Amino acid sequence: MEFLYQLESIRNPFLSGIFRLFTLLGQEVVVLAVLCFFYWCYNKKLAYRISFGFFLSAILVQGLKITFRIPRPWIKDPLFKPVEDAINAATGYSFPSGHTQAATALYGTLALATKKRASKIMLFLVIAMVGLSRMYLGVHTPADVLTSFVITLATILLVYYFSNFELTKDKKVYLMIGIGVFAIALLIYCVTLYTNGTIELAYAADSCSAAAAGVGLAIGWYVESTYLNFNERACSNRMQVVKLLIGLTVTILLKEGLGFILGASITGKGVKYFLLVLWIMIGYPCIIKRFMNKA
Repeated sequence: MEFLYQLESIRNPFLSGIFRLFTLLGQEVVVLAVLCFFYWCYNKKLAYRISFGFFLSAILVQGLKITFRIPRPWIKDPLFKPVEDAINAATGYSFPSGHTQAATALYGTLALATKKRASKIMLFLVIAMVGLSRMYLGVHTPADVLTSFVITLATILLVYYFSNFELTKDKKVYLMIGIGVFAIALLIYCVTLYTNGTIELAYAADSCSAAAAGVGLAIGWYVESTYLNFNERACSNRMQVVKLLIGLTVTILLKEGLGFILGASITGKGVKYFLLVLWIMIGYPCIIKRFMNKA
């Protein structure tokens, strides 16, 4: 809290604007948009690395959130004032930081993939600025940010290492089941905490969303890599732009539509993210393979 008070003392409109921009780089919608670009249009293998790093670290972070249940800084210390318009995006418990997790999973994986030293430095600077932005805006403490960074960095390093191994069909089944069990364990854990009154609906719903997305990832990856095998680059550059715009538009409409239809319950949010991930990983690639790769 001492460090947050020091950052609060230097707040001004210019710095607040800069850090608002950096915090956007850790938003779920930005990560999903970049992921969709790589997966549908540019580099499917790299997209898988991003996906595994992002969703597996999200499950770990959400599990820690509902285990430690540490309140946000302004709740912990009522005298502390965060930047007001940052509060709406600060859902769930404070520890660890979800934005830092998302930024580390995305930009950290890209940094590991590039061979250019300058690019690596720049991407890790982005991660650092996202983490700093969460503290400057007053919605996370240094412990929240650093813990999330370490957990996610370890996750993406493991994903990067194991992604170099070729997997047989049988091994893919085992991996799918392993990830599914890992995600379902979080699902059972958060539902148990909710039903016995330990956590509120909103906190349980966030964790269930991460768990359901993890199950969707496991199934989607297995089906696509084993049976579908669409070619993400088998069309003209012009068609790539059209393909991405159509896919992102439908994804946004699907996200909002499912949210409206299914509601904000634990089941509703879980089903929403499960279907959304399956659409990204299997549904739209089926359309790409059937119609767009001929263009």
